[in-house]
Amino acid sequence: MGQRLSGGRSCLDVPGRLLPQPPPSPPPVRRKLALLFAMLCIWLYMFLYSCAGSCAAAPGLLLLGSGSRAAHAPPALAPGPDGTAPKLPFQAVPATPPVAGKEPAEGAGSQEEQSPETPDSPSSISSFFSGSGSKQLPQAIIIGVKKGGTRALLEFLRVHPDVRAVGAEPHFFDRSYDKGLAWYRDLMPRTLEGQITMEKTPSYFVTREAPARISAMSKDTKLIVVVRDPVTRAISDYTQTLSKRPDIPTFESLTFKNRTTGLIDTSWSAIQIGIYAKHLEHWLRHFPIGQMLFVSGERLISDPAGELGRVQDFLGLKRIITDKHFYFNKTKGFPCLKKAEGSSKPHCLGKTKGRTHPEIDREVVRRLREFYRPFNLKFYQMTGQDFGWD
Repeated sequence: MGQRLSGGRSCLDVPGRLLPQPPPSPPPVRRKLALLFAMLCIWLYMFLYSCAGSCAAAPGLLLLGSGSRAAHAPPALAPGPDGTAPKLPFQAVPATPPVAGKEPAEGAGSQEEQSPETPDSPSSISSFFSGSGSKQLPQAIIIGVKKGGTRALLEFLRVHPDVRAVGAEPHFFDRSYDKGLAWYRDLMPRTLEGQITMEKTPSYFVTREAPARISAMSKDTKLIVVVRDPVTRAISDYTQTLSKRPDIPTFESLTFKNRTTGLIDTSWSAIQIGIYAKHLEHWLRHFPIGQMLFVSGERLISDPAGELGRVQDFLGLKRIITDKHFYFNKTKGFPCLKKAEGSSKPHCLGKTKGRTHPEIDREVVRRLREFYRPFNLKFYQMTGQDFGWD
């Protein structure tokens, strides 16, 4: 009944047999999502691994590349015959009992106050990769001076992604030398290649044994000394002691052996630490002057970015810390960080910093300036820097 189509087909066959077939179904959506998730995980892992230990210290958007300086590896320590960790020769620092309100002039006993808000606690990224990197002996040490601004300098430096520093003062080269380099190294934070390990202990500068001991660890160690007007530094030192021991004698009575004759008591540590030229002579027997950087404590307050620029150059680091990292806190009277290491919040040093100094007799201050003047001039000549204290 119906007409035949070519090929012998009936037109009745067309509906159901000649309609176009649907295209093959695409791969399941879940497979695509799984592949995308796997690629994202791989990318995230590589990103975090590359940033571990460096991005953790970068404030805000400081996700910049590492500096050009590679941290040198410390000499290997050969185990002793009994398999124990080796120890360097040790000569104990003689302990001098304190005299009525006075601290020992050299070595132990002049530890700077620890800032409770600045422990060596890694950020979340560093903690995630706590096993990455390795512990190295420090390639740079802030060796002094007490009440000069060493804590501020260390906290500012820790903003740099290529600087890793232990928070507490180790006091290895003045108090714990008998524990050995292996013990000292274990105190240090882990670092990646290209990062610098640092520590700061201000009493090293006035410890006679410290220069030889640091040189025995590594002759290439870079040394940083933060110095401050010795008269102001002495008053600040006394203020710190007074906050702990309100019953100590007055600054004026401790300054002189005999106030009538005007003879200054150089055995008092607050006075003795400020004779910078005398202490520097010991260091120059073991280290060239070019291996030491002298940072102005005054300029660290008035121009922190400028002084940090000098420090970064000295350490062979890219100049990442700039004036954009600081703001001036009028209440405390010194600069603070807009963002501290591993934090997105502003950070100032604790209440133990920036104490109000007691009123000191002007005549006593004048005599102290006269006492320090020749030592200051010699220090300017030795360092090639005029710090403007006179």
